Amino acid sequence: MIKRILILLAMIFATSACSTAIGSVVGITPSPPLDNQSGWYEVYFTEPNNPKATTFRGGPDEALAAAIEQARVSVVMAIYDLNLWSIQDALILAHRRGLDVRLVVESDNMDEQEVQDLKTEGIEVLGDRHESLMHDKFVVIDRSEVWTGSMNFTTGGGYLDNNNLIRLRSSKLAEDYTREFEQMFVNDAFSKEKHSETPYPTFTINGSAIEVYFSPEDGTLEHILEAVNSARESIYFMAYSFTSDELRAALIEQAQAGVEVRGVFDEDQYKSNSGTEFEALAEAGVDVRLDGNTHLMHHKVIIIDGQKVITGSYNFSNNAEYNNDENTLIIHNPDIAGVYINEFQLVYEETER
Repeated sequence: MIKRILILLAMIFATSACSTAIGSVVGITPSPPLDNQSGWYEVYFTEPNNPKATTFRGGPDEALAAAIEQARVSVVMAIYDLNLWSIQDALILAHRRGLDVRLVVESDNMDEQEVQDLKTEGIEVLGDRHESLMHDKFVVIDRSEVWTGSMNFTTGGGYLDNNNLIRLRSSKLAEDYTREFEQMFVNDAFSKEKHSETPYPTFTINGSAIEVYFSPEDGTLEHILEAVNSARESIYFMAYSFTSDELRAALIEQAQAGVEVRGVFDEDQYKSNSGTEFEALAEAGVDVRLDGNTHLMHHKVIIIDGQKVITGSYNFSNNAEYNNDENTLIIHNPDIAGVYINEFQLVYEETER
């Protein structure tokens, strides 16, 4: 049901009616990696237009739940919102197996029944208790892999909205995200109380460079602008919320320099947020469109030259930069970029001009 695309030996194959993961041959639950080169990542996209989406079954959450069920030591999670029973059940079973299971959740969403059920089971769940948002979306399993992307672990996020979820197997990346989690859970530090403590802000996996940034302590926008300004051929973006003047200016400058710039905005945010950069980009001649999903186009993605992907929880806004707890990856890998381009094209084709 969920579109997933297989990359094997640098070739991309697409399917139109089933779920496909990236980096390994899978059914709903990812199977072991085919080889070391392709097995370090998997990418999942929701498919809200599929009539079966309203069954709330077979989505990216089931792959994550399966990974949690295979955990042997620990599962730590920082998530804005959670009401998917698949994730709830997997966490409860992990806790009952004696694993270290801990969560940080946005306080506004602590009343979700699924979150309360976790607490009833004895799982430690900490709310941020700040005016700014604990907007992170990540899971660290066994200190060896990280799941992140734009997807909240909700029925809407996993099935009705356009979202992405990426699994990366790396102990260094897991250490980065664990350190961020512990600043919040152990030190009770959120938003501007946090410090930049990422052990490996840049490193490589199988020759692919990975950049890791957390907000607000790491100045994420500076690194996004550096990536955007490096573009020589194309910049494609999908933005749920886009109110950053600096990013808008950089995109216009690149478009005027001959770089192909195309983007999709969430229509609901466009209508409700007076600070949106949609009109300014359109007036400058940039090809921007409003999404065609009756729910949310919730991606926060930029794809550069078919070589780099920016993804995570970070909306392109001042709140994401200066106030909220956010996580962002810049992944230098053409195969992963190709998969995100495929998703961009699908979302772009469903837009309203």
